[in-house]
Amino acid sequence: MFLLVFVVLLGTVVTVNSEKHSLMYIYTALSKPVGLEGIHEFTAMGLLDGKMIDYYDSEHQTRVPKQPWMKERLSKDYWDRGTQSRQSKQQWFKVNIDILMKRMRQDDTDVHVLQWMVGCEGVVQADGSLRYHRGISTYGYDGNDFLSFDDIHSVWVAPNDAAVPTKRKWDEVQILKEYTRGYLEYECMDWLGKFRSLGENQIRQAPPPEVFLFARNAKVETNVILTCLATGSYPKDIVLNIKRNGRILTREDGVGTSGVRPNGDDTFQRRDFMEIKKSDQSDYSCEVIHAASDTYVKKSWDHQLLPHSGGAGVITVAVVSVHVLVLVALLMLVVLRRRRILGSFARRMTFKYSALLPTEDSPEVFEDLPPASTATEQENYSISEPSASCHQI
Repeated sequence: MFLLVFVVLLGTVVTVNSEKHSLMYIYTALSKPVGLEGIHEFTAMGLLDGKMIDYYDSEHQTRVPKQPWMKERLSKDYWDRGTQSRQSKQQWFKVNIDILMKRMRQDDTDVHVLQWMVGCEGVVQADGSLRYHRGISTYGYDGNDFLSFDDIHSVWVAPNDAAVPTKRKWDEVQILKEYTRGYLEYECMDWLGKFRSLGENQIRQAPPPEVFLFARNAKVETNVILTCLATGSYPKDIVLNIKRNGRILTREDGVGTSGVRPNGDDTFQRRDFMEIKKSDQSDYSCEVIHAASDTYVKKSWDHQLLPHSGGAGVITVAVVSVHVLVLVALLMLVVLRRRRILGSFARRMTFKYSALLPTEDSPEVFEDLPPASTATEQENYSISEPSASCHQI
């Protein structure tokens, strides 16, 4: 399955070390109902390589599988215990939003949002095993960064004054820091490997991307915008190059990129583009490498412009399919925009989380600390999630 050594033209080689996989959990809690369909006071979801694998919300209060292999391969006991764990987190979030609102002297006139992303990312080795690459455990409040864990130095980082009391409190709990780091580097990685093993048949059937190379008129009459689009790939890791006369062009040459973005069908896409002169007769081509599906595609531009309707059609298909991976995250943006509290954390949450992948269960943010036994009990109880400590923000 991990036949990732891919020899291409000019001796370019993509090795197994370039393939990354991730496991992330995202929690979002509102201070009160907003009266919008599909937006719940509390939601939690797990994502494997950016694809949702389980889901929970405060209306149904049941943790459910979102992939057939999750339902088939994991026991009822797993889901029952997972439901109890999510219900416990729901209560924890409710308590801690109240604490933060009081700390910041806020009333309930507006909706306030507390979010948590936690998980890990691993790199495939030559023998097919996963090596820990990075982890994340970060909290956001009202759309802005609130607190994050530095797993290199084992300290909590507070980007603003409101988070300092929580940082001091959590930094004093050595067992909490040790557990958080251990979860990210070991337990999360263990579950990442297990989940990939459980879904290996689906992953082995990784769909190759479709590749389009087209040009359309630019605002400057003498120029065109050349675009290379690769869409429909899974998992998300992909190499895409625009070349001029065989040389790979870079940002310094004027290449822009959308980065990897989720489609609406659990696959991904990437779009690179650059503006060039209509009179430029250089040999332009698009090279796409998707190691997971053993795909290598090279397309050359024929120096033709697509008919206006045709060009628009290609672009429309791409844009329409690029909605946020998780609908609830998109809906959350609506709430945050309405409340004018959309900040860096919310943007990263909805548009960049496919690149970072956190898991679940982490320390409770705010005040009282639990007995020493609680963390261990919760760790066993939370199954694949990081155990949220019982201490508060």
